[in-house]
Amino acid sequence: MTVSADGLPPLRDVISKYGLRAQKSLGQNFLLDLNLTGKIARQAGDLSNCDVLEIGPGPGGLTRALLDEGARRVVAIERDERCLPALAEIADHYTGRLKVISADALALNPNDHLNGPIKIVANLPYNIGTELLVRWLTPTIWPPYWDSLTLMFQREVAMRIVAQPGSKAYGRLSILAQWRSDAKIVMDLPPQAFTPAPKVSSAVVHITKCDKPKFDCNAKTLERVVAAAFNQRRKMLRASLKSLASDVEDRLHAAGIEPTERAEQLSVQQFCMLSKQFE
Repeated sequence: MTVSADGLPPLRDVISKYGLRAQKSLGQNFLLDLNLTGKIARQAGDLSNCDVLEIGPGPGGLTRALLDEGARRVVAIERDERCLPALAEIADHYTGRLKVISADALALNPNDHLNGPIKIVANLPYNIGTELLVRWLTPTIWPPYWDSLTLMFQREVAMRIVAQPGSKAYGRLSILAQWRSDAKIVMDLPPQAFTPAPKVSSAVVHITKCDKPKFDCNAKTLERVVAAAFNQRRKMLRASLKSLASDVEDRLHAAGIEPTERAEQLSVQQFCMLSKQFE
């Protein structure tokens, strides 16, 4: 029997053995090249002293890479029960270092299963990736339970996370990611790297938390102001923020912002200054 460098069967053999076809309804696109999964795992840095949370491991390509790169322990949350036997083989191979939880990642609090320090590394299912990211960026208490996020997204989403003011990609995700953390794209992956090949390119984003926000303001207020501003991003701020207060122009002037500016023109710092006027 053919084995890979980690002593386990090649992923194509695993998929064939268990009849694992990626399901579009679950946002699945399997990454089978263990050289690529190893490279993604290394983008997360030293894992030897960390618990790693992985969402949507599928047949376990990235799971194997994380363990092979020395992760102290991996907690993998998988909704697709078809993948559990393949993941069980990995757990047997890496005794005591992999815990597989059969659950919906959106409905589970992973804190009960993790010990710090914690890194989150995942090839996120396309249909829940953005929602999970927003949850990780907007916890009730900051700093969050995680130290870093190393996540694969459609490249369009990745560009929104790292976008700068003045660009079309700049928006809510940019501000939420850049207010209390540092984000950068560390890898690009073409469609043909996946099975089945998606219609779009993908990218890996590495996000490192800051111990405190870069600029002072209330998190809930910032989210409310940013949401209102970008919900009508083509409008001037005096119009897009009108639902928040009747004296919106006075508040904009108090923050040093012209009422005729548009949302995509404001920096993260300016949004924080503006939010303080709505607290």
